[in-house]
Amino acid sequence: MANDSSTAPDRRTALADAAVSVLAEQGMRGLTHRAVDRAAGLPTGTTSAYLRTRSALLTALVRRLVELDQAELQAAGEALPVPRDAAELTAALVQFTEGRLVGEGRRRTLARYACTVESVHQPELREILRPRENAGRDLVRTFLAAHGALDPESRTLTLLACVDGLVFDRLTGGGEVSEDEVRGLVDAALRGDDATGRRSRRS
Repeated sequence: MANDSSTAPDRRTALADAAVSVLAEQGMRGLTHRAVDRAAGLPTGTTSAYLRTRSALLTALVRRLVELDQAELQAAGEALPVPRDAAELTAALVQFTEGRLVGEGRRRTLARYACTVESVHQPELREILRPRENAGRDLVRTFLAAHGALDPESRTLTLLACVDGLVFDRLTGGGEVSEDEVRGLVDAALRGDDATGRRSRRS
């Protein structure tokens, strides 16, 4: 059987990657076992042999998305020094958004947003998609803590969620994320403001 093959892990990864492409290009309705077979260039029935149900297919897809995103964020965080000021953090975050809006990054981001919406009805997917520790997130938290932000952990999550929101807005509406927009979010995190610009009660 296919699942007993020594090539099963590689084949599952290839199928998960193909599923990401199908989801990004065709949406959740277009994500079928046959569509993944075609995208992977494999015989009909291959995907269903490894991932028998739609739930199994979605779970494999989401796990692969998280694996790829975590690897990217880890590598980015390890490659960059802790920003010295808000301008450097802003530049790093703008560069991050650019990577999410073109090419491979755009494809994965579209798929991730589709899975995030689907996770409302499938809690097991929500658990896989929850924010995780990585060097990129740690870099932002270290910067905010070093510059006196109240509750750096919470501020980090809020800042990154807001940046992600800008990416979502541009993916669906077009355009690029501007430096001014990101700088405003960074400044708000340092001041202790919420996403609407109001001062936090804790500050």
